[in-house]
Amino acid sequence: MIKRPPLNNQIRAEKVRVIDEAGKQLGVVSLDEALQIARERNLDLIQISEKADPPVCKIMDYGKFLYWQEKKEKDNSKNKGGELKGIRLTFNISQHDLETRANQAKKFLEGGDKIRVEMVLRGREKGLSNFAVDKIKQFYEILEKQIPLKVERDLKREPKGFTMIITKG
Repeated sequence: MIKRPPLNNQIRAEKVRVIDEAGKQLGVVSLDEALQIARERNLDLIQISEKADPPVCKIMDYGKFLYWQEKKEKDNSKNKGGELKGIRLTFNISQHDLETRANQAKKFLEGGDKIRVEMVLRGREKGLSNFAVDKIKQFYEILEKQIPLKVERDLKREPKGFTMIITKG
């Protein structure tokens, strides 16, 4: 949610630094004079920065200002970097299912995400950890044929099974 800045008569400073709609500085003027200039141009006086002394105000359409603020905020939230997506493999996974999961992982990697490949081992499966490691390596090879990879965290044994983190290389 955007914090709405004070505009027109809501501004509480005596003198303000004014920037017109073209981006040209008009200098430091009294608030009344700045409001008069804005009214003459049928635009609003919007306080951009209250931290500056005197506060910086811009003459422009308030609706357009809010539109650009929302657009800027949306762009900032888009570029937050990759998420960590999980791909879970089972002990007795078939070759076709491995390929399907590799295709899904490829989509995640192309979207800029990281992948956490995990294989949960239950009961007697824990005794056959070599077989589980071979399945994970097989998955990695299938995925590597489709897209260049980089292992961020090597295959690691954990209490419930194995995990590794992969990124696009």
